[in-house]
Amino acid sequence: MAACGGGATCSYAAHSGGRANRGRKKKHKNHRRRRPNRIEPSAQKGFEIPVEKSDKSSRALAMAGEAGRDPRAWLAVNETAAAFLSRSLSSWPPITLPPPLHRAPLRPGNVVEIAGPSNSGKSHLLLMAAVQCILPKEWEGIYFGGLGRAVMYLDLDCRFDVLRLAQILRNRIAEGCRSAHLRNGDPEPENNGTKDEFQCSLENTLFSDCMQRFLYARCCNSPEFIAALKTVQSQSRREVSGAGIYFVMIDSIGAFYWIDRGSQPARENKGRTLQSITESVVHELRKLLQLQPALVLVTKAPIYGEGTTTANDFNRVSSKYMLGDSTGLGYSRQGEEKTVSNREYMPSIWQSFITHRINLQVEEAEVPSVLESEVLPMHTSEWVQPCLKMKEKFSIMDDGVSLIQ
Repeated sequence: MAACGGGATCSYAAHSGGRANRGRKKKHKNHRRRRPNRIEPSAQKGFEIPVEKSDKSSRALAMAGEAGRDPRAWLAVNETAAAFLSRSLSSWPPITLPPPLHRAPLRPGNVVEIAGPSNSGKSHLLLMAAVQCILPKEWEGIYFGGLGRAVMYLDLDCRFDVLRLAQILRNRIAEGCRSAHLRNGDPEPENNGTKDEFQCSLENTLFSDCMQRFLYARCCNSPEFIAALKTVQSQSRREVSGAGIYFVMIDSIGAFYWIDRGSQPARENKGRTLQSITESVVHELRKLLQLQPALVLVTKAPIYGEGTTTANDFNRVSSKYMLGDSTGLGYSRQGEEKTVSNREYMPSIWQSFITHRINLQVEEAEVPSVLESEVLPMHTSEWVQPCLKMKEKFSIMDDGVSLIQ
């Protein structure tokens, strides 16, 4: 019995082993027969979407997303890559800004850093861009070419000039009204150098509407700056005068650098170092851009320049030219001091957050003004990111920026 049992056991094992081997062979055979997934030419015709259907699907997809944001409705629509790109780019069209900011195509979500020394025109370019944003595109049949959106201006230098903003805005309004009268062939709305009451009332009404779309906050330290960014996030949830915040302006980002750096040892235990403060600023700005796509314009002044360079920087500059003549030494030092003044001092997290960067300079040359007794300084601009490999010369006047050919 034991032998029989042992034989039965052996035969069962052999039988079960044979079935297992056949199963493995069968699976291996099926695996060898498996072919890569391919779409036959006859089936590919069903996946081709004509241009008309692509446009319709793109519109249907946008409507489905705006209506109920139903995932099934989103999956039910076929859309080509070309239709997706055209729809995405049309939803965020490029923003037209006054020169010299007009060279680079800017869109909501970009962060532009305007760097330059004092009196290079950084704050003036911010005011020009702000006026372009708060002005309507068309008002009472008069074309102004603005965006009709709100601006949030964060003043960290505490040197904001509201009279300068009002002057630029009134000049743009008067220029638009004057151009409209010239196109219509109407006479000038001025009589002996003064405007009539109707024209003044019209311009004052538009001026008030535009100023309601300009939001301003003054910050005296980094905690107030971070709190203001949180306020901008809550402010962006509701519309201001029928328009959401479209421009966020910061003047200037390095205003509290020395304060934060000087108090850094006392704040190490509390986690309020210069690096952590910059990380908080970038974090709040990213949250704002996710909540409300906007264009961020930031000014940055150099903190390392003539009179503020460290001893190591000065020794490194002068040691290279100790054997040169006086002319060459002066020229070389001037170039090196310019390099030191443009030295980056913001943490790396801020540098990686920037998408566009433009450098402004003030040249020694002067430009004659319309008034014979007035001479304007000449400014230069150069796009560093993206690198456009060109320098533009311009002058700043009361009615705007004039490019110099």
